[in-house]
Amino acid sequence: MDAGSLQAALAYLSLLLLPSSPLSSLFSPLPLLSLLRSLRLSFKPHSDPPFNPRKRKHSARFQNSYLDPPALSLRVLESLESVLSLVRLDSATDGRRSLIETVVGILTAAQHGQHHKVLDQCFRILYVVISRPEHGDQSTSMAEVLRLLAPIILSPSKTPSRGLALAFVTGKVASLSRENEQIRKALMYLPRFLAVKSPEKSEPRALAVDAIMEVVKAMEDDDRVRFAEFVVKMGSGKSHIRLLAVDLFPFLLTLLPDSMENEDDCVMKCLEALVSRCSDSMGGIRARALTNMAQVISVFSMDAKKFGRLKELIALGNSDFMELLRRRVVDEKAAVRKAALFLITKATSLIARPVDGAIIRTMGFACSDPLVSIRKAALIALSEVFRRFPDSRVIGEWLHAVPRLIMDNETSIKEECENLFLELVFDRISRAGKMNLTDDIMDMELLVPKEVLDLLSGVCDGEVAPCIKKICASLGKKKKLKGSIASSLVCIISLSETLWLRNSMPIEKWTAPAGAWQLLSEVSLFTPKAIDWEFLHHHWQLLDQANTKERSEMSDGLEPNSALWAGDRVYLLQTISNVSIELPSAPAADLAHNLLKRIEDFNMNLSEVDAHVKALKTVCKQKATNPEEGDVLILKWVRQLLSKAVKVLKNYMSEVSEASKVNSFRTPSQTHSGRRNRKKTSSEPESLQQAVAAVFTVGSLILVCPSADLQAIIPLLHTILTSSSSEAKPKKLAGLTVSIKEKAPSLYTQSWVTFGKICLVDGKLAKRYIPLFVQELERSDCAALRNNIMVVMADFCVRYTALVDCYIPRITASLCDPCEVVRRQTFILLSRLLQRDYVKWRGVLFLRFLLSLVDESEKIRHLADFLFGSILKVKAPLLAYNSFVEAIFVLNDCKVHAGHSENQMETNKQKGPKVFSLRGNNEKSRSQRMHIYVSLLKQMAPEHLLATSAKLCAEILAAASDGLLNIDDVSGQCVLQDALQILACKEMRLHSNKSHDTAEMDDESGDAGATLLAARGRVVTQVAKKNLIQIAVPIFIELKRLLQNKNSPLTGCLMDCLRVLLKDYKNEFDEILVADKQLQKELIYDIQKHEAAKAKSKVADAFASAQRSENHNTPVNRTTATPQSIYLKVSEKLGSEPMVASAMADAAAKVTARSVLKEVNRNAGTPPLRSMSIPRLKSNNNGNAGSATGDKPSEVLESLRRRQSFDSDDEN
Repeated sequence: MDAGSLQAALAYLSLLLLPSSPLSSLFSPLPLLSLLRSLRLSFKPHSDPPFNPRKRKHSARFQNSYLDPPALSLRVLESLESVLSLVRLDSATDGRRSLIETVVGILTAAQHGQHHKVLDQCFRILYVVISRPEHGDQSTSMAEVLRLLAPIILSPSKTPSRGLALAFVTGKVASLSRENEQIRKALMYLPRFLAVKSPEKSEPRALAVDAIMEVVKAMEDDDRVRFAEFVVKMGSGKSHIRLLAVDLFPFLLTLLPDSMENEDDCVMKCLEALVSRCSDSMGGIRARALTNMAQVISVFSMDAKKFGRLKELIALGNSDFMELLRRRVVDEKAAVRKAALFLITKATSLIARPVDGAIIRTMGFACSDPLVSIRKAALIALSEVFRRFPDSRVIGEWLHAVPRLIMDNETSIKEECENLFLELVFDRISRAGKMNLTDDIMDMELLVPKEVLDLLSGVCDGEVAPCIKKICASLGKKKKLKGSIASSLVCIISLSETLWLRNSMPIEKWTAPAGAWQLLSEVSLFTPKAIDWEFLHHHWQLLDQANTKERSEMSDGLEPNSALWAGDRVYLLQTISNVSIELPSAPAADLAHNLLKRIEDFNMNLSEVDAHVKALKTVCKQKATNPEEGDVLILKWVRQLLSKAVKVLKNYMSEVSEASKVNSFRTPSQTHSGRRNRKKTSSEPESLQQAVAAVFTVGSLILVCPSADLQAIIPLLHTILTSSSSEAKPKKLAGLTVSIKEKAPSLYTQSWVTFGKICLVDGKLAKRYIPLFVQELERSDCAALRNNIMVVMADFCVRYTALVDCYIPRITASLCDPCEVVRRQTFILLSRLLQRDYVKWRGVLFLRFLLSLVDESEKIRHLADFLFGSILKVKAPLLAYNSFVEAIFVLNDCKVHAGHSENQMETNKQKGPKVFSLRGNNEKSRSQRMHIYVSLLKQMAPEHLLATSAKLCAEILAAASDGLLNIDDVSGQCVLQDALQILACKEMRLHSNKSHDTAEMDDESGDAGATLLAARGRVVTQVAKKNLIQIAVPIFIELKRLLQNKNSPLTGCLMDCLRVLLKDYKNEFDEILVADKQLQKELIYDIQKHEAAKAKSKVADAFASAQRSENHNTPVNRTTATPQSIYLKVSEKLGSEPMVASAMADAAAKVTARSVLKEVNRNAGTPPLRSMSIPRLKSNNNGNAGSATGDKPSEVLESLRRRQSFDSDDEN
């Protein structure tokens, strides 16, 4: 644009500004339009001319000719502002509109970079236009300005024009609106216009929310309330409108006025709308609503009045709110689960009563979620509930869920777990140890907080103890364990003893608070100087006296308190071992002598033996002058104990042999009498108890000193293990004819465990006896023995992997053991071996693991879900895809397929065919199989889902149509039915909008991730369509003909599957089903019938809810309600879809007909038409009835017989 036009425009404006200028004759719309055109062209961006190297000399002058002089443009705008204060534009409507468009156009062009003064001058011109009444209707001008400024305000980036536009609206326009009602009305509708025009992408939407709220802040209180009501209605709109409304609610709730009478109603409506969006059908909206609800709680906590109002809302529907949280924590979308956990963290201050147990358990399960962010959120949420409500229920779930995260692969989660354990466990214990004991305190719970005692008691749990041990070890290595923790535990134990004696209770019956010794044994390893030897020596003597007292009680036939004392002695010994480096020489020697004496008596509880042996070894190591001397000492007392153990075992076996010879001469009646007498006495003789303790001690000794000589003990153990068989015995024990398995089951079980420990240190012996272990695992009827052998076999897998590998199919049979403990132990042990690659996912192992997904035990099912959903998905991502089709045949125990019969025979050759299958066509078996299939499908990528659908069509559907799969057999029918249900399930279906929905769910992915996922979804849809046309549909057509010829009940299942598969391709039926027009018509009819039924149900529910709402109104409003009014309300709510509109029309017609009939019958109830019988007509000979019926009564009767009810038009 030549600068001459701008100069001419400036001259024209200067002429108008002269003091004696005749404005009425000089100013007209035509020059104004020409001037505005020059301004628009001057700010229009120009492209650079092509570069010509021959004209380098003139390049600078050539470029300058394409640049607009900013000073000249600015002078023109300033002059235009001055002229607008002198002239009137009320008669030049087009000129005023062109002026506004030109100025806003300059602002739009200025977003690419213009002088700041030009922008200010433009807004001053706009202000002159809207503020002066002589320029025309202010409401029209204001609406035009705001409409044109909306794109600038909603710009996807923060430009200078956007900031100035917002300042103009919130500053000058807002000040004018307080004086001018028309401008106020225009400003009131601006946020609504911006909300409707807001973009859908996340980052521009966030900027739009900020802009809208800046405008709302500048509005009056009444207008804010009206806009809040509008946003509440937006919560029922389309998906992107609902999402915007959810983002607006937190800001609106902070801006609603405090002085308005309807504040409570407005605030409550917004809160209720936000809570209702937490159950939205779209995952992204649910996640945003939950996150924004947490934000509202954080903001309201600073305002006592609003915080109380929020508490009132939560209190009114506490159970509903709890149920909402419970559902959202287990939501299928990861972002929703994370947001729900974040909301629980913030909402604990609102919940007046303890959190529901179901929510606590759900949060505990969330701590093992596959996603790191959700595990971390669950960890924080559950810990926050623990801080707020430290009752026994919460503490128990926290101890079972949080400490196990110390074994997580994510470093940040491990560190958070350690920090929380320090804060919530060790800090509480440290504070509890500082309590002062007064004379009036007689109860432990009055001195130590109950939550501390619950924590110590929870530590004793067998599942929690290993995790706490790892936490203490990790904290100790980082030097975060302070001596005050150990001192507090010592203080708690001492206070417990003091209070026990204060209550005049016998010290022999005293036990320390549960878990105190156990936790002290873990902490003492890193804080040995914090524990005094006098304290340990005192309690060692006390426990030793208790042990003597126990033996005397056992001899008198009394019930001893041995279990608690034995546990305390074990942890006390471990504590002594940890602080043994600090012991003086003389006490250490006395302790070693005492330990050896107690071990060689073989009368301890079995749980104490290992602790005594390890403590004795530690003391010998610590107090020896060099390692060689320590090894010599250890070998010396190990040999001594082994020789005494052999002697005890021989004596018992000789005693058993002699007793069997004597009993063989007794009569049967005497034998039965002896059995009754034995039941009345103690369960086991002292010699048997000594023999069991001796065998257990041998196992502990061999692990401490593998080089010890075992030539004397091995034949004895072999004899015990084979005593029930006809195998030849050693010469020394040839006279042993009694079965130890029947005579002494405890000795028999313990001998297997000890022999397993011996085999761990002797490879040659293991090679000979591993088959015997496997045989006993399969044959034993004792669950405890099977469990122990399973543990031994897991150790064998680590030590002798090649030897055990061939027995893996027989070992995995324990996954279906009748005992839940054995099944769970087997599952855990094999899972660990699989993770460490000692066992491979091949053969029948994977297929047998599948049954754990539907195990009767909830704990086993949870472990299986975690294995397949987290570990297996990373360790072997293709395993579910590769074994999916084979799993269908194995689970159905199908042997009628030519290609899978050999694999099935191999799978079930170790056990009966029904052990590892879910064969059957009943509802339970089908649902269990479907649960397994869905769990596997969830682990597959989209491309694997496509390949799986192709394999199902080729290997099952095509095999059935070709005769390879016998569908006359029950198992073959189940396989075919499962394949059809799998193809129709939602986990198998792939859509392009699924990727978009995933991007919405995970807001962290951003716009780039959403675009990538959308493109991937389109590709997947195209491939799925091609697969459907080329592979699936031809097979379905052939299979349909076969099933119809056999009148098979699977025809309906096949049609349902086809209807689901083709539901998204309604417009392409002609292309897909070109080979079978009849099938095309049937499917179209089925789909239409299904959609019509669905629409009818939807409309019926809406009509019923609308009628219920009318019935709850006042009597005046109830009388004015008509079917037409209800129809209008329902139509506004449901929209105008064809099927829905048709169903609404039918429903409205039915309601109208019934209302008319009621009115005709004077409000008498009219029964449904189908329940009415055909009326009887009087004959013509009966008085005047003949004239009333007419001349053709037969035609009337025929028409009545052909009557149809209103419900018969559903198919039309």
